[in-house]
Amino acid sequence: MQLSVLDLRPGNIISFEGRMCTVTWWNILRNDRRQFIQMKVKDVLTGRVSELKENTDTKYEVLEKEEKDLHHSYRDGDIEVFFTPEGEEVQCPHHAAEEAIRWQAESYTGFYVNGELVSVSAPRMCIATVAECEPPVKGAGTGMKDAVLDNGVRIKVSNIIAVGDRVRVDTEALEFKERVQ
Repeated sequence: MQLSVLDLRPGNIISFEGRMCTVTWWNILRNDRRQFIQMKVKDVLTGRVSELKENTDTKYEVLEKEEKDLHHSYRDGDIEVFFTPEGEEVQCPHHAAEEAIRWQAESYTGFYVNGELVSVSAPRMCIATVAECEPPVKGAGTGMKDAVLDNGVRIKVSNIIAVGDRVRVDTEALEFKERVQ
């Protein structure tokens, strides 16, 4: 299906220069006489990001996408193996699932384009354990400090957090949300 660049939104998967790309950012620019659309698109397979500035009459082919719940099973060389809740085995390249599987989760979301699994994402909120940080500061209030989680991700956490504490993290924004018991 062809859509005008004006009708695209973040999350749409388009065909750009023969590649499958996700629209990650979209903005309208106006000057005295014309409108332009600024976009950032990310190649689904390679992760390469391109910045575009298009006229409003430009059209792109929007690819059909489907989301399914997946459970991670194992890694076989450069292939990640997942199972659907129905027990069907699906595979994708490691780089397509690398960011997602760094977060320990019950299930992940698989993105299928034209029936093929092209990427995997982690749940929006995950729980991780703090592996490194400065000692907690009692009575510090709302201050933040640097911490490294057990999966190697660096985030800012509350001053009252100590090594070994479990924390809820927004996996998209990489933000600390709360300490979990």
